[in-house]
Amino acid sequence: MTTVTNADSSDSGRFDGVGVIRTKRDGGELTSGQIEDLMRAYLSGEFAEEQMSALLMAIFWRGMTAAELAPWTGAMIASGDRIDLSGLSRPSVDKHSTGGVGDKISLILVPLVAVFGAAVPQMSGRGLGHTGGTLDKLESIHGWDADLDQAALVRQLDQIGGVIVAASPELDPADRRLYALRDITATVESIPLIASSIMSKKVAEGTESLLLDVKVGVGAFMTDLDQARLLAQTMIGIGQAHGVRTAAMLTDMDTPLGRAVGNAIEVQEAIDVLSGGGPDDVRDLSVAEAEAMLQLAGLDGDPAKALADGRALDKFREMIQAQGGDLSQPLALGQTLGTVTAWRDGFVSRMDALKVGMASWRLGAGRSRPGETVSAAAGVICHAKPGERVATGQPIVELRGGDPARLQAAKAELDGAIDIGDDPPAARPLVIERIGL
Repeated sequence: MTTVTNADSSDSGRFDGVGVIRTKRDGGELTSGQIEDLMRAYLSGEFAEEQMSALLMAIFWRGMTAAELAPWTGAMIASGDRIDLSGLSRPSVDKHSTGGVGDKISLILVPLVAVFGAAVPQMSGRGLGHTGGTLDKLESIHGWDADLDQAALVRQLDQIGGVIVAASPELDPADRRLYALRDITATVESIPLIASSIMSKKVAEGTESLLLDVKVGVGAFMTDLDQARLLAQTMIGIGQAHGVRTAAMLTDMDTPLGRAVGNAIEVQEAIDVLSGGGPDDVRDLSVAEAEAMLQLAGLDGDPAKALADGRALDKFREMIQAQGGDLSQPLALGQTLGTVTAWRDGFVSRMDALKVGMASWRLGAGRSRPGETVSAAAGVICHAKPGERVATGQPIVELRGGDPARLQAAKAELDGAIDIGDDPPAARPLVIERIGL
């Protein structure tokens, strides 16, 4: 492997961007100094957008080594603010999910782990496409505010233990620029670039430890198990290089998680789980991930008991109220626009998570481009899931929303999404693999 020791080869002292691109194009390894210089040059405008596009494509094809990824991620972190949680009286631990259909686990995990004395600084985003955004779900609660300044964030963590907020624009601005460029240069699907994008934001938020939930399946960004494992291992390596205790779970996303897919209906399902009920898969995954987060934070506790006895629900209410939310106001659960019913007796043998997610998106629960408004009322309820018996005419999927004109497009997304067989399918593990736990 070729290592270039001086990307600045000109007598004038100007940054040699062409040399950096050539090195990576030819399979070479950039030094930490070169990476820091190129990121500074990019942010100042000396390294042009066209040049960064070329470098991203070179990384897409040539990859990056662990020795490159740590300083690359560090340079992204250094582009903006970094939250200081060192003054907290609680150990900090966070969780990141790579995104799935019906994935409302963060709404449950943050208060559940906070019950046991952890500080959980969950910085979340809004959804794009078929996977929903945590902030979109919570913004269906009347008055809830996603925007807190750093002082308010730290204060809420110290007093309550949990917070879910939108990331500040001052946090990791390099990632926003790089992601926008990746989006228009067909370089999104690169393990090093995905890993550094996720981990730069998580390290910048100041957490001491981190659990990664890497979704695998047709409804996830990662559809291949080996690639998902590689992504998890890459992110763990970055976290460890930056002093963050990091571990991962690979979890199934062939089938929607829970029965609710949307915004307000997912909040309601999360409240059901926090109340000690709700779907088994949501509750089981919440408990498993809470146990892992407590392990990373060095804390003891029984998450299943905290769900059953109401402590987690009390903590959720406290968090929501602290951010202006009013849970006494009814959620906009939408009206029933249509249903998909069983065409024969039997067992549901398959339910395609991607198609269900796309149906929810068509109903208005998601957006096709940043900045679009989403509907709190839109979504899909899965009345029967794989392994459950159905009779002819029984509703399997219910489509909800406030705009009947969206129904036909949503139903069309569900064509071929569901199979019914004579026998129940083989059980699939929800947690496929643990890495670092």
